[in-house]
Amino acid sequence: MSTETAVREDEGVTGFWRFVPEPSLDVVRRWGWASVVANIGIVVTGGLVRLTGSGLGCPTWPSCTDASYVPHSALGIHGAIEFGNRMLGFVVGVIAILTWLVVMRYRPRRTDLRRLATAAALGIPLQAVIGGISVLTGLNPWIVSAHFLVSPIIITLTVSMMRRSRTSPYPHTPPVVRALATACVVAVWLAVALGTLVTGAGPHSGDPDTGRNGFDETVISQLHADVVFGLLGVTIGLVIATRVTATSRALRKLAAWLLAMELLQGAVGFTQYFTGLPWGLVLIHMFFAGVLIALVTAVYGERGTPAT
Repeated sequence: MSTETAVREDEGVTGFWRFVPEPSLDVVRRWGWASVVANIGIVVTGGLVRLTGSGLGCPTWPSCTDASYVPHSALGIHGAIEFGNRMLGFVVGVIAILTWLVVMRYRPRRTDLRRLATAAALGIPLQAVIGGISVLTGLNPWIVSAHFLVSPIIITLTVSMMRRSRTSPYPHTPPVVRALATACVVAVWLAVALGTLVTGAGPHSGDPDTGRNGFDETVISQLHADVVFGLLGVTIGLVIATRVTATSRALRKLAAWLLAMELLQGAVGFTQYFTGLPWGLVLIHMFFAGVLIALVTAVYGERGTPAT
């Protein structure tokens, strides 16, 4: 960057932004990691709310009860669990705002990073509103599914932001590797979306009086498993392709980690299904789903540019 350009950038920092320290890309990535960890964390606590039947532990929204924003002793452990999840939502929101501030303050300006950070930050209030609607509708399973899916979207946006913040050039990648990486993204998202339908058809509704989505649990579970088998096949193909073609070391490692996580996730999924869906295993399955979304996004971000 020339001296003249640097001066123009410095002159552009006025008002409030002067009080925000200028970050490096390493700082941007650290805040991105914090956001990813926080959003995976809220997937887990949200799962805990549902799996313990605490979805209506706070029976209204945005307050916990008609008279208070915090739970009282009569609501018991369910109120504490639901309220704890809401409080973590505030933590996730603060991290998203701080990540956004860091990206907006970074110089030289990066429009791509700003758009991703802004979209991720806007996802937090969106998720809160959908969560509130789910409570006000008595945990409608379709709205609960939509509420869950916002977290993977935010994780995707944040991991994409971190991958784009790299300073080294992307390597050229053969078309077959790029195609397989894209296929992995599609398959993972399809598996996760179907997983929400499986949960919406199963016994863990969040409250004993909540209705289900109407799908046959066996049929939708089989469809989910079929997609997972397809995902494993595509990922095995990606792992092989990254080793027999000229691809980056980072992409080879990420593809191997993706396959390992899919195998682990699949093992947990089958175990929970054949053992009657114990809530502890389901919670682990949800945690792995968040990690899987982050990994497949990193794989896609590392796929590089078309080889010429």
